[in-house]
Amino acid sequence: MPVIRLTVPGGALTARGRARVQHDLAAVLLRWEGAPDTAFFRAQARSHLTELPQGAQRTAQDDAPRFLVEVTVARGVLSKRRTAGLVEEATATVLSAAGLPADQALRVWVPVHEQPEGTWGAGGSVVRHADLAALAKEQRADA
Repeated sequence: MPVIRLTVPGGALTARGRARVQHDLAAVLLRWEGAPDTAFFRAQARSHLTELPQGAQRTAQDDAPRFLVEVTVARGVLSKRRTAGLVEEATATVLSAAGLPADQALRVWVPVHEQPEGTWGAGGSVVRHADLAALAKEQRADA
């Protein structure tokens, strides 16, 4: 199942942005994965927020806040088009949560990690992409 981790400098998010960003990023991830919008899949999309202490993040140029959105998905779930859409929308989501304009997009990095088949576990068992795809198809049919 997908995981999205957002690392931000302390104080870089607006109060409203901080309250919503994890839910918003999880929804973005599910949408670009093509998962059905069901309670089961929404409950499995994990979103983690790590806020660094103020002053813990810098570049060689300045101290302006930078953001890291790390995405982990099963290998083969995202096509090039879906990856590009995910990166674009995750970037916009983080900029909005920080109250920054779109021209600050280079402050947001979004590496996408693909987990090889058979190396992802949940509930004490290995989770296979084919099993998730079958479950998604079943849930779409029930909707």
